[in-house]
Amino acid sequence: MSADRITAGRVALGIELGSTRIKACLVDADSPAHVLATGSHEWENQLVDGLWSYSLDAVHDGLAAAYAALASDAEARYGAAPSTLAAIGVSAMMHGYLAFDAAGDLLVPFRTWRNTNTGPAAAELSELFGTNIPLRWSIAHLHQALIDSEAHVSQVAHVTTLAGYVHERLTGERILGVGDASGMFPVSRDSAGRPQYDPELVARYDALVAGRGWATGLTELLPSIRVAGETAGHLTEAGARLLDPTGTLAAGAPAAPPEGDAGTGMVATNAVAPRTGNVSVGTSIFAMVVLDRPLASQHAELDLVTTPAGDPVAMVHCNNGTSELNAWVGTYRRFAELAGAPVDADAAYALLFAEALEGAADADGVLAYNHLAGEPVAHLDAGRPAIVRTPDSRLTLANVMRAQVYGVFATLAIGMRALRGENVAIDALYAHGGMFRTPGVAQRFLAAALDAPVGVAASAAEGGAWGIAVLAAFTARHGAAASEAGAPDLGAYLDAAVFAGADAHLTTPLADDVAGFTAYLERYEPGLAIERTAAEVI
Repeated sequence: MSADRITAGRVALGIELGSTRIKACLVDADSPAHVLATGSHEWENQLVDGLWSYSLDAVHDGLAAAYAALASDAEARYGAAPSTLAAIGVSAMMHGYLAFDAAGDLLVPFRTWRNTNTGPAAAELSELFGTNIPLRWSIAHLHQALIDSEAHVSQVAHVTTLAGYVHERLTGERILGVGDASGMFPVSRDSAGRPQYDPELVARYDALVAGRGWATGLTELLPSIRVAGETAGHLTEAGARLLDPTGTLAAGAPAAPPEGDAGTGMVATNAVAPRTGNVSVGTSIFAMVVLDRPLASQHAELDLVTTPAGDPVAMVHCNNGTSELNAWVGTYRRFAELAGAPVDADAAYALLFAEALEGAADADGVLAYNHLAGEPVAHLDAGRPAIVRTPDSRLTLANVMRAQVYGVFATLAIGMRALRGENVAIDALYAHGGMFRTPGVAQRFLAAALDAPVGVAASAAEGGAWGIAVLAAFTARHGAAASEAGAPDLGAYLDAAVFAGADAHLTTPLADDVAGFTAYLERYEPGLAIERTAAEVI
């Protein structure tokens, strides 16, 4: 049956460019909960002139490698690789800065969300707009380049995100999904309910920079906006060859609006309705909560973005997620290998996470700071990972591992206080990411950190690549009609076609865990001074 779906072209392809892996996911276009094949390619960011970046050659090579791995997986499972697609979608890490001139040439190396050099721009724009503009947003990067009088600024003809760049290479269309667009510049709705870059804020910005940079208004620099379910172009012959140099994959598939990894995480956890939310854990960690009313105040900890359907979302984004934890697990695996008892990665996490359950509820004075990069929520301009403990603490593997897992969630817990202060209602939070492949540990500690029930669906480890494949399937079903008649209901589609009957076990926070994490955080916050000092002297 699956082979027939592939050979008939009734499959949807999703590709997500994450911070450490490019993932490809193939699903049944008519039953997208059914994952048919996957592929991935590992990559790493590089420091270029002091800024975190990926080269465009690495983007192109990684896309082809991830797709080749997926095609090989499909061939191995079913004896058939895709030749035609019902739809395709691309997502990627949000924000950042890809600036091109009128000829389409990249003006400066891609600047990712991870860079924290945009403080002056973010502060000036937050005051100008009356809404929080985070350091990583595209408009902050553009404005910082203007403040710094960078030579390329006068040549800027258009700016986009990584998902927008890849989508243009695949389709020839300069388009973004509304969720990703809302992380470039604040969005609002026009009189017909269509999303748009907020015209009042655009006017303020154009007045601020008049005569100082590029020749056009801001909106001419930014991609056009589409919502989930609409068609955002079609796979071109050049795009098909970029993905599949063998020539097997045919052009012509309709494309979903390209989205950011935050939006695809919401889709992957069915958290697109008001009063729902999700937590995505990877290289970064962030929570997205769909609002049922506007916030009363501006908060530096909260970004205001949207779902892929355009509904308002409060986002708490932390730059540092599991990277430091992963590095420590790697050292333990190396010790096991030296001891003659090697363990694979999944087994290592299972063993170490189980040990964390044996630790003291507050990690007994052991603190783990996971900051490899600067962390705006914690007011850190630079990162210096550290494990710190009091002399009377018990340095055991159990306490160290509990502290490490708590450390992944600590900054997020600090940022989420702003939502509690606004009395934002959250009926359910759903988590996803590879950290949750080991059942019952990270989910339990996250519930304690946020003092809220946390669900993890069976699809949690599939992540954003599956989420954008689902959005591609949504476009395959509704695309042409949506563009003419208005956007279909994404939430209803997910409930009926994707998550019907799905098991998302909810873990309720345990009182001892909540008390333990609270005690941990009470020591952790003053200890952030150690991080600031370390960044100054090391």
